[in-house]
Amino acid sequence: MMHCYLMSSRRSFIRKAIGFTAISVGASILTDAHPIDAFIPAPIPKQKVLLTINGKQMELMVDIRSTVLDLLREQLGMTGTKKGCAMGDCGACMIHVNGNRTNACLTLAVYNDGNKITTIEGLSKADALHPMQAAFLKHDSFQCGYCTSGQIMSAVACLKEGKATNRDAIKEYMKRNICRCGSYQNIVDAIEEVKKSGAAI
Repeated sequence: MMHCYLMSSRRSFIRKAIGFTAISVGASILTDAHPIDAFIPAPIPKQKVLLTINGKQMELMVDIRSTVLDLLREQLGMTGTKKGCAMGDCGACMIHVNGNRTNACLTLAVYNDGNKITTIEGLSKADALHPMQAAFLKHDSFQCGYCTSGQIMSAVACLKEGKATNRDAIKEYMKRNICRCGSYQNIVDAIEEVKKSGAAI
């Protein structure tokens, strides 16, 4: 009987001790608390950049963390450039920066101040498709279409850089663009046709 009493008293003591500690800690937190403003995150700094996008000069205030891909899609509403892996592996976001193909997801907008950017929207002229766009349509070089804008941007760069010497060279160059639908042969066909046509790209 005495053993049960002692156990009950011990439990009661422990409960009271825990409760007292919790009250003391809570009071200490409330007493030492910082003003609520201290917990409001500071605004993200923005920076002014001057970009020429598809031939149009733009002066923009951009979040310093924003990639060119985020700037194009979310700030400018230019959704032709697709967001895929966001790690530079799939090629869906391929654009041209100063004439060189670039993964838009890997480059910060603020680092491109003064640069010239071309996106899929900037390839066609008025109502006329770019020769590569027309060739992709002719050869059915896409299925779901999600990767197509990046594929076309790389394909144009392939010709401009003189890398389309033969089918194997084209395949090697286009490795940075993934097509989950498997339209690779048709893509190569389209690039070869544009090369043979001698069309201005």
